[in-house]
Amino acid sequence: MGNIRSALYPWAFARATGGDFILRIEDTDLDRSTQASVDVIIEGMAWLELNHDEGPFYQMQRMDRYKAVLAELIAAGQVYPCYMSMEALDALRERQMANKEKPRYDGTWRPAPGKVLPVVPEGVKPVLRFMNPVGGLVAWDDKVKGRIEISNDELDDLVIARPDGTPTYNFCVVVDDIDMQITHVIRGDDHVNNTPRQINIFHALDKEPPVYAHLPTVLNEQGEKMSKRNGAKAVTAYRDEGYLPDAMVNYLARLGWSHGDDEIFSRAQFLAWFSLDHLGRSAAQFDEAKLKWVNAQHLKAMDDAELARHVLPFLDKLAVVPDERLASICGLFKDRCDTLVVLAQWISVFYLDVTPNPDEKVLHVTDAVKPALALLANKLAVCAWDKASIAAMVKETLTETGLKMPLLAMPVRVLVMGTAQTPSLDAVLALSQREKILERLKNA
Repeated sequence: MGNIRSALYPWAFARATGGDFILRIEDTDLDRSTQASVDVIIEGMAWLELNHDEGPFYQMQRMDRYKAVLAELIAAGQVYPCYMSMEALDALRERQMANKEKPRYDGTWRPAPGKVLPVVPEGVKPVLRFMNPVGGLVAWDDKVKGRIEISNDELDDLVIARPDGTPTYNFCVVVDDIDMQITHVIRGDDHVNNTPRQINIFHALDKEPPVYAHLPTVLNEQGEKMSKRNGAKAVTAYRDEGYLPDAMVNYLARLGWSHGDDEIFSRAQFLAWFSLDHLGRSAAQFDEAKLKWVNAQHLKAMDDAELARHVLPFLDKLAVVPDERLASICGLFKDRCDTLVVLAQWISVFYLDVTPNPDEKVLHVTDAVKPALALLANKLAVCAWDKASIAAMVKETLTETGLKMPLLAMPVRVLVMGTAQTPSLDAVLALSQREKILERLKNA
């Protein structure tokens, strides 16, 4: 979810400003980047219609380019080999923490005039470290957080290539940004610590860094950072639970951006209003109840025929084969639904067998009302099958039996729809098949 929210804003910024949205898969961390996780991201973006103009570009497929740029930095004396073992590095960090110092590489293998380096150990492949500038500040004007300045003395020499020669993320993204002419990088604020390191690499390559906007963290309902361990779901799970893509875009957009007090808006409105100036600085909290409410508003506002198209996959799961009534049924029930799953369940009643709720049947379908049900069935058997004619037959039945509307409508609803809580009786019956209605009333 966090990845998709982070992708939403650069997509919107590109669309709002006439730019290009580039999709990159940063997969140099082989332990964390699997094809399955990549597929979920791409599938989720496709569902939300966050279409990209270029890519996807996979960093693991650009290794030759990274190594060529790495060779340039080595030749310029900006990179050096470091033979410190992981055990020695861990021990160094433990000593620093014991002394209440910031854990950082101490530059043991960093060359300097007059410095004697340790003896190179046999059989050890070094990592390559970027020679971070000494002294001074690295600074940028973040479009979310404002001016950020960090002392270079706070930054140690970054590992930019592993012992096997594979360049690391912080180096690769700089090369990608240069090659792809990236003007704006909009990403989560967990990358703020990476940014000064990346800016220094840009400067070492004699290039200007892009504009950065670091988005606040999205928290779960318990106030913790969203993650799989904290119950976060893939965005495709919300697709399967019956959420509309435009509702999801609406909700995610509000998790860190606002346009006054507007809560519900279309995709077109979002793009017309979007700018980086209205990104929020505070962490946003994910609220599934609020998401469901937003989805319900989009369901209500959607054109009936368009809604019918969206609900088709959910009807297929219920083995429902719809007909020309589908759009009208959607229109009748969409005000009562907060997801497409709920809407599909209502629709299925018009096509599949119905089992009345036992408690409601006992309460409403009494012996006293059964003669009235039979009378109504006889009248419905011969009337025109439209809302006005059905309403007239219901009224006649009430007049002839002396019943009040609820005493007749409730049992009919239970028998026809399985529950007493439905839209108006004449509208429901008009969209139902006459033969099924008569059979259910006569078998009461």
